[in-house]
Amino acid sequence: MNAMDQITAASRHSRYLSRLLAADDKFAGELAGRLSVPWDGSLMQAQLEAATIVDAAGLQVALRKLRQAVLAQIIVRDLGGLGDLHEVMRICTDLAQVAVRWALRYHSVWLAEIHGMPANADGTPMELAVIGMGKLGGGELNVSSDIDLVYLYADEGETAGDKPISYHQFFVLLAKKIGLAISEITADGFVFRVDTRLRPWGDAGPLAMGYSAFEDYLVTHGREWERYAWIKGRALSGSRLDELSAIIRPFVFRKYLDFNALAAMRELHAQIRREVIRRDRVDNIKLGPGGIREIEFIAQVFQLIRGGQVPALQTRSILAVLPMLAARGLLPEAAVDELREAYFFLRNLEHRLQYLDDAQIQMLPAQADDKMRIAASMGFADYETFLFGLNAHRAKVSRHFDKVFAAPHADGAHHPLSALWLGVIEEDEARTQLAALGFIDPEAVYRRLQQVRKSSRYIGLPASNRARLDALVPELIAVAATMSPPDGTLARIMDLLETVSRRASYLALLVEYPATLQQLAKICAASPWAAQYLTRNPMLLDELLDTRVLYTPPDWIALRAELDAQIQALDGDTERQMDAMRHFRQRVTFHLLAQDLAGILPLEQLSDYLSDLAAMILDVTLPLAWAGVRNRHSPVPHFAVIGYGKLGGRELGYASDLDMVFLYQDDAPDAAEHYARLAQRVITWLSSTTSAGVLYETDLRLRPDGASGLLVSSIAAFSDYQRHHAWTWEHQALTRARFVAGDAAVGTLFDPIRCEILTQPRDLAKLREDVLNMRQKMHDGHANRSGLFDIKHDAGGIIDVEFIVQFLILAYSARHRELTANAGNLALLKVAAGLGLIPDDMAEAVRGAYRQYRQLQHGLRLQGEDMARVEFETVAVHADAVKTLWTQVLG
Repeated sequence: MNAMDQITAASRHSRYLSRLLAADDKFAGELAGRLSVPWDGSLMQAQLEAATIVDAAGLQVALRKLRQAVLAQIIVRDLGGLGDLHEVMRICTDLAQVAVRWALRYHSVWLAEIHGMPANADGTPMELAVIGMGKLGGGELNVSSDIDLVYLYADEGETAGDKPISYHQFFVLLAKKIGLAISEITADGFVFRVDTRLRPWGDAGPLAMGYSAFEDYLVTHGREWERYAWIKGRALSGSRLDELSAIIRPFVFRKYLDFNALAAMRELHAQIRREVIRRDRVDNIKLGPGGIREIEFIAQVFQLIRGGQVPALQTRSILAVLPMLAARGLLPEAAVDELREAYFFLRNLEHRLQYLDDAQIQMLPAQADDKMRIAASMGFADYETFLFGLNAHRAKVSRHFDKVFAAPHADGAHHPLSALWLGVIEEDEARTQLAALGFIDPEAVYRRLQQVRKSSRYIGLPASNRARLDALVPELIAVAATMSPPDGTLARIMDLLETVSRRASYLALLVEYPATLQQLAKICAASPWAAQYLTRNPMLLDELLDTRVLYTPPDWIALRAELDAQIQALDGDTERQMDAMRHFRQRVTFHLLAQDLAGILPLEQLSDYLSDLAAMILDVTLPLAWAGVRNRHSPVPHFAVIGYGKLGGRELGYASDLDMVFLYQDDAPDAAEHYARLAQRVITWLSSTTSAGVLYETDLRLRPDGASGLLVSSIAAFSDYQRHHAWTWEHQALTRARFVAGDAAVGTLFDPIRCEILTQPRDLAKLREDVLNMRQKMHDGHANRSGLFDIKHDAGGIIDVEFIVQFLILAYSARHRELTANAGNLALLKVAAGLGLIPDDMAEAVRGAYRQYRQLQHGLRLQGEDMARVEFETVAVHADAVKTLWTQVLG
């Protein structure tokens, strides 16, 4: 089909196009000549540059002629299959942007000739910030849409022209003239209808507003629906836009996970739905059930909830947001696919409705001939088949919308335990109810509940928070009663609720997602330490929403990419980067904790994962810290982190310190100074307390010369120290050392040094004496008068096992280099037995003891114990096995 045939075919659908063709004999030929190349912003500007514009009337003519040419091409290309939805939305958005900027350009000059131009403090012209809202802001404008504009300006002042006026007066006049240039209906029609009701105070507010007043409005009066609206706000022009962005971003995207957005958008949707029904607009494909607005709401509620934590979700395009929801597990992939398909279908239908008469319409047609036009243009044989396809899409959208926005129980008033919580029944009856539920000490449980309800914190809560808490507590009493132990579980839950009670978003999360209550109770029941961890980091409540993700083993490649993306998105904001890294570590740790408590993660695997997590975070931290070193001599630091202790031995626990030594290999004159600064910055990144807490506590005392030594060492200095100055205990520590992060080339230089030191021939009697002396110092430093057995420090405990292995390595690696492998104590005991250095049966007994000790130690920590101590009788067999091997090896 040639161009003229395509134009004729399109005109049979579009009465608007037919009118354009009939009004100008040359129009069809010009349209045919331009049909193969879709319009874009540069082509539009070129046409306007060629036009003669000397006054406002000339500007209006040029813009309207451009609009006719653009819209005609859109209609023909879209209906003829030459373009797609993306092209239509892009061209419509480009047209609106060009029209706004051209009107701004000319009217700014014409006004300035009379009044003078507003200026910034540095004397540069102050340009009006025209903010495109809605689909214009999102780059997804439709063909006959209004454009939603908000006018803002950077500062107040007075112009310096012949007729000076305030900046406010200047920009209000300018905004009015821009509106008329675009929206006034002339003999050539209009460009876009302009809607400015999204500005502060709506129609009652000033047409243009300064940044300072705008910020005051958002902070003092900004409403939830305005947060939704400003997701798409995008500046089409303006001065000092970074200042404006800094005002808008925290209003729209909260630093915390904001589950209040669900209730707010549910209510906004309900208002729209009531208006649709009142005006009989059920057939409205935008506002009606299963329409475009519901798809937008689904995407945007997740943006409001999580956009502050996930910068990638701050994008303005719905089509860009939807795949992210699937990628992050927020919506099933199948749901996202259905929503995308529905969005394409509904937006294409919307355009075909608007092509008919260039009218802003989303209602299905009433006339029989228009019904046939719409069905045919959508690729259906008849209108009934078309309706069947449309309704199928709308039903899917409604189903997904209802799943996301399903209303929780409005309050706890009708819960059987509500009266107990609210204290409206007698205390005896309350105790009886609690006992019947299975609580061990119902009197103490009741006292705890009433203590919370009568506390000044509870009484002082905002009414909405108190209502949510009143809805939650009866549910949580019932859930806690099913756990073991019920009393402790409920006490830990109440501690958490007290902590988060002033944070409406966390209460909203628990109310909106009742299934999380069961997961919360399980974790609080299993471990007091886990409950405390959750109480200290309540943002982790969000991780309870999807158990599939919660219990999935870590994908380190994907996690590294995610962390890198988060850090990159916050480039230039060190404080937020530090917070993001802390939140990342807390989230991954919580996933591992949940898997640990569920019994699906062996302790050895857990330790490996926690060690890998620390290594990843160190590797991400190094370039960030290096970027902050002034006058650095190299774009990349030749610097390595060597892990010692539990980090080196891959035995990290949830709260372990990081034992580290910093090495470098760099001959630059100022290398030592720069790497010392780098080390200091790394420590600051890890151990500084921010609003998100501490990343890791660090311990650098194992570096050469300990706390009195330099913070960093060159490879040569480290090697010399280990050869000639290190104590035996420092060589013991070296047995567990390994390269963890940084420049792998430096790590490669470290390994031979370690191997050389460990394989030195040693006087066994002197080595035995040194090891025994060090072990005695440790005994003296951890005296135990409790009457219980200290799993770690007492004779026959964990440290004895570690000292046995370290002695075997230092004593026999000269003959058996396989002992230098950093394979962990369990593996090295087996190697030593295989080499005949210790009896097989003793090695196996101690291996069993070591495993059991670590399990006991880990379990006690999860139960909130500060000391890993047990009745000696429970581990006597293991302690005796370790003591026997100790005697065998060390005498």
